[in-house]
Amino acid sequence: MTEQILDAAEHLFSREGLYGVTLKDVAKRVGVHHTLVNYYFHDKQTLFDAVIARRAGVTSSARMQALDAYEKACRGKPTVEGALRAFLDTDLDLYSQGGEAWKNYGALGALMSNTRHGAELMDQHFDPVVLRLIGLLRQAMPEAADEDIFWGYHFVTGALMLTLARTGRIDRLSGGLCRSDDYEAVKARMARFMAAGFKAICKPRKGTRGKSG
Repeated sequence: MTEQILDAAEHLFSREGLYGVTLKDVAKRVGVHHTLVNYYFHDKQTLFDAVIARRAGVTSSARMQALDAYEKACRGKPTVEGALRAFLDTDLDLYSQGGEAWKNYGALGALMSNTRHGAELMDQHFDPVVLRLIGLLRQAMPEAADEDIFWGYHFVTGALMLTLARTGRIDRLSGGLCRSDDYEAVKARMARFMAAGFKAICKPRKGTRGKSG
């Protein structure tokens, strides 16, 4: 029953966000009385956090393993694009191959990343794998300032979240030439595009690398 509740909540939250969904809405989608949802989850916030946590470990673990494998394969000499591919492509594969449930989770992640509570959940679940990527990027660009690397990541995650949101805007703008759910097209371009951006802003600087606060 808990999985059915989580699936229903994930679907609804991905479309309406935390504040646009009630426990009664979730219960109605599952086909049970709302008191049963209350039995498993004390309140809506608890349910929302459980929905985020359920898949967070899967995607974080997959990306961490990919980054570890990449570092081993490159023998400690990573490139910016190689590190980004390990981080981005592994995640995009989950959303493209995991069915509608994973697509819902991606859209939910895009929504929550733009809220204060969502950002706190991002900190909780995803900081270790993000900082693992940052470490590889530092190896790839040893003379770059830390602030430039962090800004670069900020721009990367913004593009990733917009992609996962699947708003359909690029479909309309391109007259159907591009589709917002075409993750293979995104994979073919995103890491290369973002690597060029990193190289453009992470110019070598004199002295020691700046320390982030």
